[in-house]
Amino acid sequence: MNNDRKMTNIFERYLTVWVGLCIVAGILLGKAAPDLAKSLDGLAIHVNGAPVISIPIAICLFLMMYPIMVKIDFNRVIKAGRSGKPVFLTLFINWCVKPFTMYAIALLFLGVLLKNMIGPDAMDLVKMPFGLDLPVGSEHGAGTVVMSEGVKMLQIPLWRSYFAGCILLGIAPCTAMVLVWGYLARGNDGLTLVMVAINSLTMLVLYGVLGGFLLGVGQLPIPWQALLLSVAIYVALPLVTGYFSRKWIISAKGETWFQEKFLHRLTPVTIAALLLTLVLLFSFKGEIILANPLTIVWISIPLALQTLLIFALGYGAAKIMKLKYEDAAPVAMIGASNHFEVAIATAVMLFGLSSGAALATVVGVLIEVPLMLLLVSVCKKTQGWFGEP
Repeated sequence: MNNDRKMTNIFERYLTVWVGLCIVAGILLGKAAPDLAKSLDGLAIHVNGAPVISIPIAICLFLMMYPIMVKIDFNRVIKAGRSGKPVFLTLFINWCVKPFTMYAIALLFLGVLLKNMIGPDAMDLVKMPFGLDLPVGSEHGAGTVVMSEGVKMLQIPLWRSYFAGCILLGIAPCTAMVLVWGYLARGNDGLTLVMVAINSLTMLVLYGVLGGFLLGVGQLPIPWQALLLSVAIYVALPLVTGYFSRKWIISAKGETWFQEKFLHRLTPVTIAALLLTLVLLFSFKGEIILANPLTIVWISIPLALQTLLIFALGYGAAKIMKLKYEDAAPVAMIGASNHFEVAIATAVMLFGLSSGAALATVVGVLIEVPLMLLLVSVCKKTQGWFGEP
């Protein structure tokens, strides 16, 4: 078994550094050109006079999602459905456990333990739910309809906005980066790739349902139409495009060229689109971060605890179910990681680029790399638990 697996891509290896630079660049952009990001976000598709889809952000987010979806080999997905325990355990952890532990942990920390530090009276402006037209001053969930720069917005407590971002991360398991984590942990690369594909397909059905349910329980706006539209644009569209373009490219150029040339060129595109989105987002939130530099720390605490808890549950369950190490490591990694691309896309569409919910999903990106590298190290050091040398 190869003991010298390393990340060779500079974007993946230093993702946390890149995200940190984007925070600085975004804050500086917000100071130097305060209207630029707002103007770009204003280039939107409007319905009933309200902005629904930001065109520049939609392009960036599509470029983030397409490279993930084009990797899916549906033939391998069908075969993986017969592999039994690893598939069942991964789906159970990701969809029956993880969303609800994230809800509970985020509510405990953001809504109780850290509420005074965030600011119990601090408010955030988020988009009105798509299709909802209430008069100014009306109550909706935990928010109030207000007029901001000629557009009706919903004013909600800031901690609830962060809470919404955490919920969207909790129901979005398994980013493509988990392929890197599974590889570094010396896991079953084939299983990891297939489980990323299966989770992407499962997301088509469950992401909107769980998102609407948990946001509703949390007294947050439930923009069902926008939620389903988000799944269609940021999951279904890249999935369909990826499926047909994969078939066409392989038939025209061959499997080897597709794997070694085409996919290799897509990785920088994905990361570049992600980083550009982050710069725009932080150009909006710079003042809040400068006024309260610990904001990112407060959001990081429940996200980090959730990651460690889900990893422990998945890894422990894999041990109890007597999975081989090469299967146990990817199962635990897949559950612990977050599909932050979908979470960011959904938060931006549902609540707005300037919302606290969008900021919370970005914090998920910030802590993903160091935490997952730590868990990779844990896996390699405990390989002997599974009877492996």
